Amino acid sequence: MPTYDYACLKCGHTFEAFQSMSDAPLKKCPSCKKTGVRRLLGAGAGFVFKGTGFYQTDFKTKKGAPPAKETSAPKACENCAAAKAAGAKQA
Repeated sequence: MPTYDYACLKCGHTFEAFQSMSDAPLKKCPSCKKTGVRRLLGAGAGFVFKGTGFYQTDFKTKKGAPPAKETSAPKACENCAAAKAAGAKQA
């Protein structure tokens, strides 16, 4: 739900109201209790990221662990190589 800015035309008081988009605009000032409140035009706030960070919370590594290193080719398994050599001798 968005936050709307309002200004009272009678006393000049400005305030914010947390309302649904389908709610009717407010008409009464909370300060002077008179009607004559106008909704102000705002640009909006966009996204607000709170906490330690968007990247850290989504793709977090263990604390103190170095980042994973990339390898260009997978290492060959010694047992796999021995099994292949034994299979080749049997054929």
